[in-house]
Amino acid sequence: MGEQQQADGELTIDELARVTGMTVRNIRAHQSRGLLPPPEVRARTGYYGPEHVARLALIQDMQAEGFNLKAIERLITASGGGDQLLDFGRAVLTAFADEEPELITREELEARIGGPDPKAQKKAERLGVIRQIAGDTYEVPSPTLLRAGAELIRMGVPAMHALAVADQIQRNTKAIAEAFARLFIVDLAGGNIDPERRTPEEWEQLGEALAKLRPLATEAVAAGFQQEMTGVIEKQLQKVLKHPEVLKRPEVLKRLAG
Repeated sequence: MGEQQQADGELTIDELARVTGMTVRNIRAHQSRGLLPPPEVRARTGYYGPEHVARLALIQDMQAEGFNLKAIERLITASGGGDQLLDFGRAVLTAFADEEPELITREELEARIGGPDPKAQKKAERLGVIRQIAGDTYEVPSPTLLRAGAELIRMGVPAMHALAVADQIQRNTKAIAEAFARLFIVDLAGGNIDPERRTPEEWEQLGEALAKLRPLATEAVAAGFQQEMTGVIEKQLQKVLKHPEVLKRPEVLKRLAG
């Protein structure tokens, strides 16, 4: 390709690969999936422009944020190739993800959970609390969740009991998340995310609504949990007061002393 074509932003597939840091094979694969628009073909040579560079950068960004190609493909298909819905879809899917995953070694993991516990480690992997990357290296998607579990274990709670709570958290928060998602998609977006039926101003309004939803959802869940926790503890205390002999059990005394 000549200097004039470079100035015009036209790139062959080899040059596009060099500019984006991708392989020619991956670019062709994205194109075959429909993730990348076809190039302009002249004299049997395909030429790519700035829009192709931007699209590949978007795909790379979304992959870095944890989206697989199937999810990216669905967004592109739904958007009809328009970047406006793609950007909005990315904002929706990342609005509640602000925790950076942490990498730890097996030794560090065992130190946090009080020593080797193969059964607990397998359950933690099954729940997605930890993910084995390679050998003795693990990824922790939510360091906060692991820290909470490790603190419970340090206080004397068996690891399997702490993981049972993590399981319940996942089950119940999924239902809560689905409920808030319905509020956003149905009530705020009116069930309509068709890019051809929304103006740029409407997309901006939806983006602002999404930004407000996050703290509202977090505060509502926290308030609801606090009320439920108070009620549950009250009932448990009433049971103990009705049956004070329970307090004489060795395991109960040990928990209270710890």
